Amino acid sequence: MYLSDMHTHSIASGHGTASTISQMAKYAAFQGMKLLGITDHGPATLGAGTPSYFRSISCSPRHRCGIDVFYGAELNILDPDGRLDLSDDLICGLDYVIISMHQHTYAGGSRDENTRALRHAMKHPGVKILGHCDDPHYPVDYEELARCAKECGVIFEINEASLAPYGYRGDTKANDLEILRCCEKYELPLVLSSDSHGLHHIGDFSCASLLVHNASFPEQLILNNQIPNLKSFLRWRES
Repeated sequence: MYLSDMHTHSIASGHGTASTISQMAKYAAFQGMKLLGITDHGPATLGAGTPSYFRSISCSPRHRCGIDVFYGAELNILDPDGRLDLSDDLICGLDYVIISMHQHTYAGGSRDENTRALRHAMKHPGVKILGHCDDPHYPVDYEELARCAKECGVIFEINEASLAPYGYRGDTKANDLEILRCCEKYELPLVLSSDSHGLHHIGDFSCASLLVHNASFPEQLILNNQIPNLKSFLRWRES
């Protein structure tokens, strides 16, 4: 069992997600989790969080239903220069940011262009996690990303929604195994993430945990159960 899930979406992410943050925290607590990250989609996603939403969410209660809650964002990379869809001041007001490529906001480019976009974006001090960069629609150089992530204090995720039967990104397994290889090579931690839209998949790492187990990936490099280390890494602020 894993005690944290740092990539989830509430009703503020739009596209059919109906659960409130309180409902999600209650469900996570019921599952025995200790820590939940709310990372709604950035403003470039149709119907998702507005700048005012991300400005106000940092003032939300940090303890709900007996668990701790982080408030972050999953921001969209908009171009090969790694431009993000939220201003620097709003990013710095959040606990952490996940950066991702989505087809509705970035058509993608060559392997070098996609790698450069992620490399530039992860240099922002608020960026902490590379979101589902196993997506075969966006080929990247995982060695280069791992080296840059190590320098910038950024980590990868292994995304359950990429690997699960209900996923829509295609066959990501080979890319996920390459991520694991590079993380082990550079002693780079990672997290398992549900990418749950609503409450129903929170903490479900069935496919992701099987993959890391079968790959004999070192448990000490998986941060989900290392709560103090994870809090420190993601700039936890008590209130």
